[in-house]
Amino acid sequence: MENLEQSLMQHHLVVLRMLGEWWEMDLIGKDKEECAALLAKQLMQVNLEAEMLYLQPEEATALKTLAASGGRMTVGEFGRNFGTVREMGPAKLEREEPWYSPASVAEALWYRGFLYRAFDETDDGLIEFYYLPKELLEQFATVPVVEPKTVVKEEVEPFIIEPDETVEQVILDTPVEPQLEVSFTLEVDAPDEYIPANTTAIDDLTTLFAFTQRNQLNGKDNEWLANYLVDANRSRRSLLLTLAWELGMLKRGDGEIRPTRTAVDWLQADRENQLAILIDKWTESDWNPLRHLQSVRIEGDAPNHPAAARNALIGVLPRDEQWFSIDALIALIKANDPDFQRPDGDYDTWYVRDTTTEKYLRGFESWDRVEGELLRFVLTTVMVWLGLVDFSADSARLTPRAVAWLEGRVPTVPDSQMPPIVQPDATIIVPRQTNRFTRFQTARIAEPQPYSQDKPYLFRITPQSLEFARDKQGIAPQRVLTFLRNSVGGQPLPKGVKRAIERFGEHGTEGKLSQVTVLRVGDEKVIATLRKNPKTRDLLGESLGELAVVVHDMERLRQVTAQLGLLLELS
Repeated sequence: MENLEQSLMQHHLVVLRMLGEWWEMDLIGKDKEECAALLAKQLMQVNLEAEMLYLQPEEATALKTLAASGGRMTVGEFGRNFGTVREMGPAKLEREEPWYSPASVAEALWYRGFLYRAFDETDDGLIEFYYLPKELLEQFATVPVVEPKTVVKEEVEPFIIEPDETVEQVILDTPVEPQLEVSFTLEVDAPDEYIPANTTAIDDLTTLFAFTQRNQLNGKDNEWLANYLVDANRSRRSLLLTLAWELGMLKRGDGEIRPTRTAVDWLQADRENQLAILIDKWTESDWNPLRHLQSVRIEGDAPNHPAAARNALIGVLPRDEQWFSIDALIALIKANDPDFQRPDGDYDTWYVRDTTTEKYLRGFESWDRVEGELLRFVLTTVMVWLGLVDFSADSARLTPRAVAWLEGRVPTVPDSQMPPIVQPDATIIVPRQTNRFTRFQTARIAEPQPYSQDKPYLFRITPQSLEFARDKQGIAPQRVLTFLRNSVGGQPLPKGVKRAIERFGEHGTEGKLSQVTVLRVGDEKVIATLRKNPKTRDLLGESLGELAVVVHDMERLRQVTAQLGLLLELS
């Protein structure tokens, strides 16, 4: 921060001359630079300890607080406790003379020459602070630095009045100790019911990789994917795809998105290591949870750092598997680190709208609706998606996986394996316990079927899937058979399925199934007449004998034939 003379140069000349009068100096006729130099010399001789005796108690407290914080506090943090300084130009200053009736503690100190304001570069970017110039801060060298609040309950001893004492004497003689603002007890009893963490993020990311391998993802909002995922939540899908991109598991080329060798390595790992890779990347990801809150809507760019809420939570989470109160944990962050995502402490510059009322949420009074809800979302939604937290309506606990992660290790849990099952009807049942790489490979030769909750994954071998495997993946029918034999754990393949794949290799597609609308008539002349009429001939397709024909547009044909005097019955 700037020295005293540089700081004084922030003021308009009218303020500098007013400060001169306050400190019994005649600055009339002197320019701004000369006024600042003379005032700096005068203020450096001021005994702040003596001066504070003449300040209002809240003004003295503000100076001590500022000094104990290293001589500076963000404008937002200082302003919440001691107010701010109104901005005025020279004409308004001369007209209103705010030094005679300051609107806040900050303003009173400002017009005494004790408080200043400036921007400074920090790890969080350029932030504006109220500060004490170093020459004034040096006088507070003996002020103890404020340590973070200790989370303990304070024992309060009752007053004991001796027979020869009055109540007034006891109160006056009792030293005043700083009081803790809030006492937090995090631990709570286990709930009767709760929602457990899960590892289905692994399963759904495997599904997403399978569809990228089949060239069925194009980077747009593929809503049909919801039918194939364990959890169709769009924010969860966004998180998984973001982590995959950041891990280098996906690449784009020729308008297509494809999995990389990194994705293949990940698919071949065991479940716990797969999840650990995603969790580690999440701790540094650019995926912004604020953009995914349902209760608020951010207008314009989200100005927060994506890691802010995550880091605030990690800093206070218990390192065990005990249940804790969600509200108490959020209150602990609010008391000790409220500005975790707004390091400048300014709660009026973001455009955050309540999605229910459509009103803007501004000021620190909206902290619970924005910061509080963000912390709750990360804890009870995002961390549940990643297998880190079990939670109930009002409490949560870390899973053994989360405790291990916080300690920098990966839990050792056996990864159960179950082979796929090839059915006689050319479907392949792939249990969730099947190796993820095997399921990914299965999607290269068979068509994925929609996912049914709590049931295995299902694939179907079709001429189209075998053609795709051969032409797009370079997998010949004989290699398909080899893969299936190696995957099913020694079980023989159904003979019909084996023969069907071999016949495809010899003859290609030998038959097609189609769903069509058929018009059947009692007299072949009806079809002949419809084929000649320009209004109906384009609505007819392939003939299926003399008395039946395929119809391209059933409703249109019914409308036109009615106009021509022919009513068609719908069966």
